[in-house]
Amino acid sequence: MKRLVLVAALLAASVPAIAQDWAKARLEKSPRHLEWVTVKHGGREVKCFLGFPEVRNKATAVVLIHEIFGLTDWVRGVVDQFAEAGYIAIAPDFLSGAGPNGGGTESLGSGDGVRGKIQGLAQTQIDADLDAAVAYVKKLDACNGKVVVGGFCWGGAKTFLYAVHNPGIQAGLVFYGSAAKAEDMPKIQAPIHGFYGSNDARINAGIPAAIEGMKAAGKFYEPVTYEGAGHGFMRAGEDPAGSAENKQAREAAWKRIKAILAKI
Repeated sequence: MKRLVLVAALLAASVPAIAQDWAKARLEKSPRHLEWVTVKHGGREVKCFLGFPEVRNKATAVVLIHEIFGLTDWVRGVVDQFAEAGYIAIAPDFLSGAGPNGGGTESLGSGDGVRGKIQGLAQTQIDADLDAAVAYVKKLDACNGKVVVGGFCWGGAKTFLYAVHNPGIQAGLVFYGSAAKAEDMPKIQAPIHGFYGSNDARINAGIPAAIEGMKAAGKFYEPVTYEGAGHGFMRAGEDPAGSAENKQAREAAWKRIKAILAKI
């Protein structure tokens, strides 16, 4: 009996924070150049997933901030999808070094294990990780020097905060994340584009205040709400088992993303 319990525990520890076999399968078929890189700042090393587009000219780079689930197969798949759209993309694992034996997301096992660590990350460290990732992609020979930052859920909120921290980014893509404090909004220079599902009152309750705060600060903020979609619709809409509403929202959001990036 003890052996069975031990085996069950080991299997549970090996289960990723969120099942995404479909995302991994798509990723493994990608024809684009994808690689792991380590970005350093101070004494810290941040593991990142990097993707390159197949284009003739230098491209804008997009730094992606993962969900509360960490750097999952789905987030790595989004890196590839941005590369497919013609952009360099990089996704840092903000949990680098937070796991057993210095591991990151992949070493933390269950969703609770990941959430417990991610909620304890200092904003100063997150900003420093992002600064390092932005600097890394900006210096790539294939980059045109322009960098956009986008994030999902936990990462959406961090995108808004990073726009406060770094006025040099070209745009912020906030996917169902909370806004920065109104008193910090005057520091934002980049346009902020918001993506929200209508069935997400927890996040959407803060949109009116964000609109008011950004307007008072004289900043660009365009929130779009997709009818019938829920929180996390960019991931849920890609899941083969996802609802029609989430799938439609994801498709509409991608059209908007491409239109925004085409103007940068």
